[in-house]
Amino acid sequence: MGRFREHLAEQRWDDHRYYHHSVVNQALHFVSASTFVVAYILVWSYPWLAALLAWGVSMTSRQAGHFFFEPKGYDHVNDASHEYKEEIKVGYNLFRKVVLMSLWAATPIALLIEPTLFGVFPAHQSATQYFEHLGLVWLALGVGALLFRTVQLFFIRDVETGLVWATKILTDPFHDMKLYAKAPLQLLRSALAWRPARG
Repeated sequence: MGRFREHLAEQRWDDHRYYHHSVVNQALHFVSASTFVVAYILVWSYPWLAALLAWGVSMTSRQAGHFFFEPKGYDHVNDASHEYKEEIKVGYNLFRKVVLMSLWAATPIALLIEPTLFGVFPAHQSATQYFEHLGLVWLALGVGALLFRTVQLFFIRDVETGLVWATKILTDPFHDMKLYAKAPLQLLRSALAWRPARG
């Protein structure tokens, strides 16, 4: 158990030091984490709504932080290139995230084109039913993505790495809320301190 905790702490530290330099990204992770916690509470009663929140707010804010605000150049703090960091990433690196987010973005269109999703659902009769079905599809996508990468890690790394990574992903919202709690205020202070030059 001690080794598992050490491995988890190592994955958390690598994730933080390599992929969370930007204060904007940290603030977006706080928003994402807070929303994920709400989704965790809702999933037991309203799984479709929890998935809509998790993907529509949590994942989009989280991934926007990585794609648009995190520096992609040479990491002088950790003496590592972006390519190196992408290669050693345990979970979903940017390429894998593009694939995953593309699947996520395609599902609403697929559900409009094929309302039963090839017999999985009865055809939706209202907007509410459409979003209920969409939420359930997104929930299945999230669970599937987690299980797929976990099992993949069993083979390309080892079972412990896969289990540690799955544990990290599932508990990241609670960890990120604590770790990045000050980031939104820090970002706000920076914005208030900035004044455009008069001319």
